[in-house]
Amino acid sequence: MTVAKLVGRELPNIPWEERPKGSSEIVWRYSRNPVIRRDLIPSSNSIFNSAVVPYDGGFRGVFRCDDTRRMMQLHTGRSDDGIDWEIDEERIRFEPADGVEPIEWQYGYDPRVCLLEDRYVMTWCNGFAGWPTIGVATTRDFETYRQMENAFLPFNRNGVLFPRRIGGKYAMLSRPSDRGHTPFGEIYYSESPDLTHWGRHRLVMRPTRGGWQATKIGAGPTPIETSEGWLVFYHGVLTSCNGFVYSMGAALLDLDKPWEVTARSAPYLLHPKELYEQVGDVPNVVFPSAALADAATGRIAIYYGAADTVTCLAFCRVDEVIAFTRENALTTA
Repeated sequence: MTVAKLVGRELPNIPWEERPKGSSEIVWRYSRNPVIRRDLIPSSNSIFNSAVVPYDGGFRGVFRCDDTRRMMQLHTGRSDDGIDWEIDEERIRFEPADGVEPIEWQYGYDPRVCLLEDRYVMTWCNGFAGWPTIGVATTRDFETYRQMENAFLPFNRNGVLFPRRIGGKYAMLSRPSDRGHTPFGEIYYSESPDLTHWGRHRLVMRPTRGGWQATKIGAGPTPIETSEGWLVFYHGVLTSCNGFVYSMGAALLDLDKPWEVTARSAPYLLHPKELYEQVGDVPNVVFPSAALADAATGRIAIYYGAADTVTCLAFCRVDEVIAFTRENALTTA
């Protein structure tokens, strides 16, 4: 059997903790979760669903910090080890990109960040005309952020860029939505020649007919390139008698045609079971939003929001996740 390998850079200082003795979990939680408490900065009610990337020997991040007015804001953070974080008290103030008129700030949440060519590109759910769509900005130093045009019209969420061009085009996953909390959702693929004009939309995945991902699904961290295809961690939602329940699964997408799914896990990989995932501002939420990967060892560290309140860490190995996904793949949607 072919052993799946990560494609990309080595990351020797990746945050890591071995699987607990006696555990058979494919994805296991950090024993000191949560790694970022809800009130790490004075103004924050909660810090969750955030983005982390390697940077200059350490780590940088863009964090969703809902303030004590319950307004959704985006803040920059830094860490030496990816576990202990310092987050700026002042929210990010965007500068307009060349040729772009200043865009009024309304709100921003659930950011993702990836290194794309010679810059870091950030996407997030951006308030536009009062409704959610996908904002895009670039930075080189995590100090100055240049905001580009929004990628799409409202309504859209969970915009996640691929970390390189595909077929010469930039590529993004997103989840078209509506004005509210969206009791539906599918993952779509779009491409662009310039990160501004998006088209050639393709359906990637739909919710299933039952189970943990039956109500809606959405892309999580930046897709991870492997020898077996693009590894995508995503959230799936079911509607229980007491509201939505968010869990995490994995899928493999074709490297050259990422709208084609080659395997998708039928069981979840991470599900709200710890108290910090079950109790918070929004109970029963595991929401993966960032992942670090070390090509030398196959280790992956996943950052996820718990109960829309705090930020947590989980760990896995690429070969085990891909083997699990294939061995437990959905046969019908």
